[in-house]
Amino acid sequence: MAGFVLTRASTGLADTTIRGEISNVQQVRDWFGRPLWEMEPTDADTYFGRVLRQAAAGTRHARAAALTTYFEYLHVRHAVELHAMTGRVVACPVDEMNRPKGRKDARLRIPPPAEEIERFFSGWAAELAACRKFAPTARNYAAARLMAEIGLRAGEVRQLDLADVRWELGRFGKIHVRYGKGARGSGPRERMVPLINDAGRTLKWYIEDIWGLFDDNHERPGAPLFPSERRTEGSSSRRLGPDTLRCAVAAATRAHLPGWEGRLTPHVLRHFCASQLYLNGMDLIAIQETLGHSWIATTMRYVHVHREHVEQAWVTGQQRAAQRVEGLV
Repeated sequence: MAGFVLTRASTGLADTTIRGEISNVQQVRDWFGRPLWEMEPTDADTYFGRVLRQAAAGTRHARAAALTTYFEYLHVRHAVELHAMTGRVVACPVDEMNRPKGRKDARLRIPPPAEEIERFFSGWAAELAACRKFAPTARNYAAARLMAEIGLRAGEVRQLDLADVRWELGRFGKIHVRYGKGARGSGPRERMVPLINDAGRTLKWYIEDIWGLFDDNHERPGAPLFPSERRTEGSSSRRLGPDTLRCAVAAATRAHLPGWEGRLTPHVLRHFCASQLYLNGMDLIAIQETLGHSWIATTMRYVHVHREHVEQAWVTGQQRAAQRVEGLV
């Protein structure tokens, strides 16, 4: 298993992706109770047909994909060794007959209307005046606003360094996202995101008034843009934890937008950003570049516009058709 982890790390996969694969493989191994290379297709039939029968489609797909990848690793790196030791020929127990079927599309995440998001952030901003821990609350507020304004992922936000903010680039300045989500295991994908939609104002306020409460050395290489309250042995700030922003958004939702409790997440704020950019006239290609998607079809699933928008497009089309008919008559 250690060799598998190192091999996957050498491909450039993010640590979170590798942890997910290892977790899935270990859960299958814990159920099987024996070395995984002894697993037969009939064992996979039992596991996917009974144990995971009622599990979510995403869970079944992730478990099957991780198991398939692990057996590919065994086949390429250890097939000869295992055959010499055990007499077994390594073969993946997940085949075309028992592989989980169905699509693994992400569920639809329709964000709150703009007025509710505005109420959410207004309540959160008012909380800063009386909160017990001002600096962490203000940091979480600024990070959440970035997710809603330029569609950054929570994982991308926590990996940003102070030096990634490039005020001199472009008309509004840009932010260098170095750890963007890769596609199909391609590893981190970098992109430059312009500080549009008031994101520049949010960052300027945060850096000038809040960042110094965590760290006083803005010239230190690798200084995180959104640091943790905890410090390293060298007394420099640690990077924000992976679940901090999700917990902060959940707590703020419970306090300021209770009707969306359990539904408003950092990823829903990303959907809100895409929808608002589209409603404000930005074309899909520009939104795709901002969000860091590989395919325009993915971006289209992020755009949730009001029903009147579709109706208005239909009315406009009918008017154009009527004008063409009048020209012929």
